[in-house]
Amino acid sequence: MSEANGVMMQYFHWYTPADGSLWNQVVDNAQDLADAGFTALWLPPAYKGTAGGYDVGYGVYDLFDLGEFDQKGSVRSKYGTKDEYIKAIQVAQAAGIHIYADVVFNHKLGADHTEEFQATPFNPHNRHEAVGEAQTIQAWTHFTFPGRQKKYSELEWHWWHFTAADYNAYDSDADVVYLFDGKTFDDGVDLEKGSFDYLMGCDLDMSRPDVQEELKHWGKWYVETTQVDGFRFDAVKHVEAVFFPQWLSHVRYHAGRSLFAVGEYWSGNLDALHHFIKETGGDVMLFDAPLHYNFSNASNQGSEYDLRQIFDNSLVKEQPALAVTLVDNHDSQPLQSLESVVEGWFKPLAYALILLRRDGYPCVFVADYYGAHYKDSAPDGQEYEIWLDSHQWLIDKFLMARKTYAYGDQYDYLDHPNTIGWTRLGDEEHPGGMAVILSNGEEGRKFMEVGQANTTYVDLTEHITEPVVTNDEGWAEFSCEGGSVSVWVPG
Repeated sequence: MSEANGVMMQYFHWYTPADGSLWNQVVDNAQDLADAGFTALWLPPAYKGTAGGYDVGYGVYDLFDLGEFDQKGSVRSKYGTKDEYIKAIQVAQAAGIHIYADVVFNHKLGADHTEEFQATPFNPHNRHEAVGEAQTIQAWTHFTFPGRQKKYSELEWHWWHFTAADYNAYDSDADVVYLFDGKTFDDGVDLEKGSFDYLMGCDLDMSRPDVQEELKHWGKWYVETTQVDGFRFDAVKHVEAVFFPQWLSHVRYHAGRSLFAVGEYWSGNLDALHHFIKETGGDVMLFDAPLHYNFSNASNQGSEYDLRQIFDNSLVKEQPALAVTLVDNHDSQPLQSLESVVEGWFKPLAYALILLRRDGYPCVFVADYYGAHYKDSAPDGQEYEIWLDSHQWLIDKFLMARKTYAYGDQYDYLDHPNTIGWTRLGDEEHPGGMAVILSNGEEGRKFMEVGQANTTYVDLTEHITEPVVTNDEGWAEFSCEGGSVSVWVPG
């Protein structure tokens, strides 16, 4: 599903306005995005969250309510109605863009009723350490979905469908995770906190056959209803890894077609990513979180950062066929839970590094493309106003270069701490070649081979106006400005 030189866009950020207009924006922008070179859009969770029309989508309430039922204070989701969602998918697909749905299997929030049952409190920072005896708790675990009236699925969720929660009405201030009677924390998850099975809300018990069957039933229904082309799985490090290929196999079988899949395993520990890939048999690509952290560090260290190391410890270097490369996302953006800012000056360099090289399936963040402006409070209690610049002009140039020239052999010149470059030599269908050079320090120069003799090259970014002519062997000295990137293509 990630065709040659495909590019996806994450078409939302945490602070996308809660005005119900996003699905209609997809309709308005799909053709322009396709013309620019985007081949897929990752859309936010389309189902009802506990905050109704204000929920970003990760506080999952009802997977079957795509903005169709009056639940949690609204019919529509944050992004629009079910009919608008389906129309957006159809319009995007007609323009040649695949649609990936955001799928959250780890947890549910916003139950309709409380239930009483036995549970044992555990240290939230060490899930192997009980911090009290088994006790009767009262928790929000009974989901009846009164607005849906059992349409699409008759299942009501009860405490026994979950393994744990972090709230007890009888001791509402306790800072613990309650492991429900007869349950265990999964082993096939990230080992942070002993077992990072529990993340938030009511944690689904993925070992129960009825939970697995309901999620498979939902997947079949979802694809039949929406006709999406693939999935982005949320928070995969908190779910037994083996469930994902089982679920995908079921849904693909009923869909009768290939369906793309990428998981969010947000960790800088590359070994953990390798382990997930092994457990899932390479069936699910992963976002290259370690590469994002490299970009963040490089952007904050300036010329002190050694660009020769930019791909060290990254998934795209070690498992390029399974890496979805990214610069930023909704969790890493300023004021969010995993804030790890890639400073604005470095973003053009980072996008060149994911869009113009051979390896990886790149994902462009909507806030980097269109820009963003929002206010929110930080952990220090202060409110901050955030402005994220639009890099659309340059990203469009990179997309054009990717579509036209980023083919054939790649020669790397990653041999200087502040100035690196590479060339693509093109192929029979895409001749001409391309040279990319970037610097995190002063103006940079590099003698590189593009394979085209006595050919004039111009800087697509327009940072440098003087053209360059290659010699008889197809080499030339290409340059870039300080703290900048230049993309040289046949003039």
